[in-house]
Amino acid sequence: QVQLVESGGGLVQTGGSLRLSCVASGRVFSGNIMGWYRQTPGKQREMVATITSGGSANYLDSVKGRFTISNAKNTIYLQMNNLKPDDTAIYFCHYRLGYGPDYWGQGTQVTVSS
Repeated sequence: QVQLVESGGGLVQTGGSLRLSCVASGRVFSGNIMGWYRQTPGKQREMVATITSGGSANYLDSVKGRFTISNAKNTIYLQMNNLKPDDTAIYFCHYRLGYGPDYWGQGTQVTVSS
């Protein structure tokens, strides 16, 4: 089992910044991929950014140049700059090792006011 605990969400004005953190604990192994997904009511959860334990990152096109994902030991971060109202969502941390099960955090709300 892997437990994921997120923090760092909140309310910010357009153009502002937030930093999300996610700490993974339990049976966490190298070679994993972790990331951030987001979801709004009535829409499917979408990938925002992922990072392998080796540091290879991938981003949703609409956040490229504004968001940066990074990792350190069993923690990942999402630095979000120049936030827009369309970034408003619940952000979920994700962990998977190879073809193993998906693990999700409880989610943290990010609200960007116009």
